Amino acid sequence: MAMAINRGLLCLFCLLALATTKAASQKAPPLGRSNFPKDFVFGAGSAAYQFEGGAFIDGKGDSIWDTFTHEHPEKIADHSNGDIADDMYHRYKGDVALMKETGLDGFRFSIAWSRVLPKGRVSGGVNPLGVKYYNNLIDEILANGMVPYVTIFHWDLPQVLEDEYGGFRNKKIVDDFRDYAEFLFQTFGDRVKHWFTLNEPYTYSYFGYGTGTMAPGRCSNYIGNCTAGDSATEPYIVTHHLILSHGAAVKLYREKYKPSQKGEIGVTLVTAWFVPTTLTTASERAARRALDFMFGWFLHPMTYGDYPKTIRAFAGNRLPKFTAEETASLQKSYDFLGVNYYTGFFAANVMSPNNVNVSMTTDNHANLTSVKDDGIAIGQATALNWLYVYPKGIRALMLYLRDNYGNPPIYITENGIAEANNSTLPVKEALKDKDRIEYLYGHLFYLSKAIEEGANVKGYFMWAFMDDFEWDAGFSVRFGLYYIDYSDGLKRYPKYSAYWYKKFLQT
Repeated sequence: MAMAINRGLLCLFCLLALATTKAASQKAPPLGRSNFPKDFVFGAGSAAYQFEGGAFIDGKGDSIWDTFTHEHPEKIADHSNGDIADDMYHRYKGDVALMKETGLDGFRFSIAWSRVLPKGRVSGGVNPLGVKYYNNLIDEILANGMVPYVTIFHWDLPQVLEDEYGGFRNKKIVDDFRDYAEFLFQTFGDRVKHWFTLNEPYTYSYFGYGTGTMAPGRCSNYIGNCTAGDSATEPYIVTHHLILSHGAAVKLYREKYKPSQKGEIGVTLVTAWFVPTTLTTASERAARRALDFMFGWFLHPMTYGDYPKTIRAFAGNRLPKFTAEETASLQKSYDFLGVNYYTGFFAANVMSPNNVNVSMTTDNHANLTSVKDDGIAIGQATALNWLYVYPKGIRALMLYLRDNYGNPPIYITENGIAEANNSTLPVKEALKDKDRIEYLYGHLFYLSKAIEEGANVKGYFMWAFMDDFEWDAGFSVRFGLYYIDYSDGLKRYPKYSAYWYKKFLQT
């Protein structure tokens, strides 16, 4: 019945959506699939905790996000959690059918570590129902003519490993992560040919251990409301172990599985683009430091085997060191690079502070703002205070990678805009997401320009396929092409942007 209602709405609003598209095209150059290389992949993304639900059923173990949202609901904007989320765990067939209807080439999703290995390790027992779910999802994606792109770790660490030895604060995690990755290669690698080791390790380290606003919620008490943590050291330690975990999984895959499975493995990193606040050397250096502290912190070791000199200079002995063997193993430890890009910031220099508490969150000595003191914003504001629309940044970022990191194969793995979740707005009004259409158009336009200029971009996955649980924002915002009616049985409705994206993919 829900599908019948959804298809009815599809027919009801398709003409309005296409009219919106036509109006947009009259103001800007035409844009479609034909503006990109023939083998370019277009898709959309998701993550297990944000989409699946089924948090405490069918043998799944607890993750740190299960614990965090239940123990600290005050740290989620609307005090919600991902216990049910979009219930994709039970509705994946209908959702994959919507992906096919939209015309996606690929679908990016993550595997919940604690759903397949409830105790974090194979020795603790494999959950057959969890394995069955992902087998079914992968098979359904393939049967509908799409390609699965799988993230191994999207922040939902098994709680048992956090309790046992501190999770990514302890180097023991490297072996457990490698073994978990091997289990996935063995179980799903006959059909999955595109692996991402990590998603946004920066976000995991910075907000999980620097500010304490995301799981596991650790920070210094002078930074945030945390019961334990050290914002000066833990983000660096956690990042070090995330990078080593990535390197161990890539090495294993390349040596043991890639020759027979013929797949490829990479990582997804997030960054904004940083624009100097003023045309001064100090601001320009601040912008470059901000980029190093957000992006180079991970990409530099994975490409060149060590951290950027800027981070080493400002963090000093708080920054761990790689052994010679680790450095050699990490160099160019990706077959492709996933990049999540949403926004840009102005960057201004901050003089070295005196007599203040040390924190990784201020080590870049850069003041990052969306609006300058004179009131000029970097772009259009959105429902999230950190997300202003700056599509030019995606072109600048791609050219930066071309010029500074050997022009690696790149997939844009997340790019999207949030609108406020207005519960008083009728559904058919909430589907009119003109801002999302303009956002997608602008970013795809500048991405196509970067490709024309030699950037080695292979694919684009918008965020997100459906509205979902947005971490510390909860359900207070909506990122999806498809509207989820949380007050009426989680019914799915296509927004205008879903029609726009479909038409774009047909052009």
